[in-house]
Amino acid sequence: MNMKRKTTKLFDKAIASRALADAFVKLDPRLEVKNPVMFVVFLGAILTSIVVIGELLAGKFVGFNIQIMIWLWLTVLFANFAEAVAEGRGKAQADSLRKMRTKTMARRLVDDREEKVTAAELKIDDMVICEAGDIIPGDGEVIEGIASVDESAITGESAPVIRESGGDRSAVTSGTRVLSDKIIIRITSEAGNTFLDRMIAMVEGARRRKTPNEIALSILLIALTAIFIIVVISLLPFDIYSEKAAGMLAPSALTLPILVSLLVCLAPTTIGGLLSAIGISGMDRMIQRNVLAVSGRAVEAAGDIDVLLLDKTGTITLGNRMATEFIPAASVNVERLADAAQLASLADETPEGRSIVVLAKERFGLRGRDIKELQARFVPFSAQTQMSGVDIPAVDGRPARSIRKGSLESIRKYLAESGATDQASSMDMNVALMIGTDIAMAGGTPLLVVENLELLGIIQLKDVVKGGIKERFEQLRAMGIRTVMITGDNPFTAASIAAEAGVDDFIAQATPETKLQCIREEQAQGRLVAMIGDGTNDAPALAQADVGVAMNSGTQAAREAGNMVDLDSNPTKLIEIVEIGKQLLMTRGALTTFSIANDVAKYFAILPALFSTLYAVAGGVGPLAALNIMKLTSPQSAILSAVIFNALIIIALVPLALRGIKYRPLGANAILIRNLMIYGVGGFIVPFIGIKLIDILIVALKLV
Repeated sequence: MNMKRKTTKLFDKAIASRALADAFVKLDPRLEVKNPVMFVVFLGAILTSIVVIGELLAGKFVGFNIQIMIWLWLTVLFANFAEAVAEGRGKAQADSLRKMRTKTMARRLVDDREEKVTAAELKIDDMVICEAGDIIPGDGEVIEGIASVDESAITGESAPVIRESGGDRSAVTSGTRVLSDKIIIRITSEAGNTFLDRMIAMVEGARRRKTPNEIALSILLIALTAIFIIVVISLLPFDIYSEKAAGMLAPSALTLPILVSLLVCLAPTTIGGLLSAIGISGMDRMIQRNVLAVSGRAVEAAGDIDVLLLDKTGTITLGNRMATEFIPAASVNVERLADAAQLASLADETPEGRSIVVLAKERFGLRGRDIKELQARFVPFSAQTQMSGVDIPAVDGRPARSIRKGSLESIRKYLAESGATDQASSMDMNVALMIGTDIAMAGGTPLLVVENLELLGIIQLKDVVKGGIKERFEQLRAMGIRTVMITGDNPFTAASIAAEAGVDDFIAQATPETKLQCIREEQAQGRLVAMIGDGTNDAPALAQADVGVAMNSGTQAAREAGNMVDLDSNPTKLIEIVEIGKQLLMTRGALTTFSIANDVAKYFAILPALFSTLYAVAGGVGPLAALNIMKLTSPQSAILSAVIFNALIIIALVPLALRGIKYRPLGANAILIRNLMIYGVGGFIVPFIGIKLIDILIVALKLV
C-alpha cells in the first residue's frame, strides 16, 4: 500500500505563526504590486492613514476614520496572510526535505580506481559505486548491477524498491539509501540541480508562475477595479451637484476615507485576496498525494484533459513480463530451443531476458555461460528492430551460431530479408504465427527464436495487469476522459490487455515516433492530452503532452521530460491528479462568482444608506432611503459595517481556498449551475445578513 505524505493541518500553529509574520513582510510595495487589486487597497489604506495622521496633528480625533484605517490595513494583512499560509504549508514540507540533504561522501570511479569525494564535487557523467548502507550521492542511472533501495524519504513508501541496469527502473535519486547489493551509477545532474533540489523549490512555491487562466482572471479583476475607481471618483461631483440642486448647504459627506472604503468594498477584493492562495494550495495538494508538479500550469491543465495516453508496460501492467513456457517447432527438441533462447538472453539485462535464463535453468538445468568465453557478440534489443540475439563464431571445430529472438513480425521480416524462403521454413513460420496469435489473444507475448535462419520455436511471456486498474479507468470515463493504451506489442496482445484493463482504445506496435504523432493529432483537434510513461522512449511524448506524468521508478530522461512526477509510480494516480486540477478550477471559479456577487450585494447595501438624506426635507430622509432595504442605521455605520465585512470574509474563506471545493464527477453544465446556485446566490445573500449584523453590533457598541 502506498503511504501518503503526512498532511499538514489547515492552520498548523507553526505555519500560522510564520504566516502572520510573513503577512507584515509582504507589506513591501514591491510585493504588493504583484497583486493589482490588493495593491489598490494597499494604496487606499496609505491615503486613509495620511488623512488620519493629518487630523491627529491638527488636534482632531475622528474615531470613524481611525476605524476605517484599521480595517483597511487588516484587509491587506488578511489577504497577505492567506497567501502566506498557502506558501507556509509548502515551506514546511520543503524544510523536511532539506533535512535529507547531508554532506554525503561518494566513491567516484576514475580510471578503474576509487576516490572519495563529496557529493557537491560530482559532475554529470561521473561514475560512482554504491553498496549496502550507502546514501546515493546524486541523481543518476544504474549502469551496472541491481540493488534494493529505500526511497521512503522521497516517496513516503516504506517498502524498498528494486533499481537495476537496463529497462525502465534504472533511475536513482540523491538522498535515498542502498539496502542491499552493489550498483554502479552514472551521475545525471550536478549538485544544486538534483531532483531533491527541484522538489524543494517546487513545494515551497519559489518557482511558481501564474497560469494562463490565472493571468486572464487577474486582467478581468483589474478591469473591474478600474471601472469601480471611475465610478467612485464620479460619485463626489455627483454628490456635490445633487446637494446644491437640493439646496443643501452642508459640505459633502463623501470624504476621502469614505470614498476609499466604497472603492475597497465594491472592487473584487475577496477573490483578489485569495487568488494566489488558491493556486499555491493546488500544488500543495499535489505534493500531499506524492505528485511533484513542476508548475501550476500543469495542475490547471490536468483539470481540463480530454484524452489520457498510457504506456502499457510498467503503467497498466506490472511491467516485468516473465517467461513461462518454451514451445518448440515440430522438428526441434525443446532443450535445443531452451539452450538457444538462454544464449540469446545471457547479456540481456531486462527482466524478460533474465526470466528466460532462469526458466531454461529451472526446466532443463542449463547453466548460464560466459559471453566473453564464447567470444560472442550480443545484438541488443531496439524499439525499431523489435529483436535481439547473439552471434557466436566458429572456434575449435564448434559451428558458428547466429541466434535471434523477437516479435512475430520482426522475426518474419528478418527471415524474409535473410532469404529463408524454402517451403519447410514457410510451413514452420505459418504454424508459429498461429500459435503466437493464440498466445497473444490469451494476453501473453510470443517471442520467436531462430538459429542460423532455422525457426526453433516460441518463448511465451506473460504480463500481469495491475489490480484495480479497470475500476479506475471506469472513473476516468465518468469524468469524460478517453483512455488510450500505447504499446509496442502486436495487435492481438494489445487487444487482450486493453480488454482486461478496460481502456477505451489502444495503439499497438507503437514506436516513440508513433506516440508523439498520436499526441500531436489529438492536440490538433483541440483536445488536451495527458501522457503517463516511465521509459526513455516515452520522453518525447511526455514532453509534448499538455500533462506529462513520469513515474518516479522510471528513467531520468522520462522524469526530466514530464511536467509532473508521481513519486508512488502508480498510474491510477492520474485520477487524483485530474480531480485536483478540476478542484482547483472549480474553487477559483466558485470564489470568483462569490466575490462578484458580494460586490453587487454590497453596492445595494451601501449606496442607498449613504445617499438616504439626499433631497431630504426638513432634516428627514430623502426618496433614496426607500432603497435602504436593510434599514442600516446611518451612512457611517453602513460604510464601517461593509468595510469590516469585506475584511472578515477574506479570512473566513481562507480554509475553503486552501482545502478546495469537493470535486464531484459532474458535467460542466451541472457544475456551472451548482456553483451559481451556491456561490452566486449565496454570495449575494451573505453580505446582506453579515453587514446588517455588524451594523447592529456597531450601534450597540456605540462605535459610530
